[in-house]
Amino acid sequence: MDIQNTQSQMRKGVLEFCILSIIRQGEVYPSDIVDRMKAANLHILEGTLYPLLTRLKNAGLLTYRWVESNSGPPRKYFVMTDKGLEFYNELERTWQELADAVQALTQPVGSAHEENPTQP
Repeated sequence: MDIQNTQSQMRKGVLEFCILSIIRQGEVYPSDIVDRMKAANLHILEGTLYPLLTRLKNAGLLTYRWVESNSGPPRKYFVMTDKGLEFYNELERTWQELADAVQALTQPVGSAHEENPTQP
């Protein structure tokens, strides 16, 4: 079994949620998303990001505005719509349920919620 493929699939599974988390915090330029993801050790290529942003925009979850740039063509800044915020909130609930379940399943039996905390 290829561990790198499994790791890649795990990252892809949370990619959309992470990108929406960044955009939820305020208007953002795509290269800023790439930088934030890289800083969190979740590397994404612009060639992966732009189609995803377009799909989210077409679904009504994002909108954008053009901003003139002093150093080149205008820049497209993305922001979440009300529909996008509702979608994000549902994803966040799902993520928390999933993270809690994974945490519960990966803890050794009896270690996290020991009935008798005085035992070593």
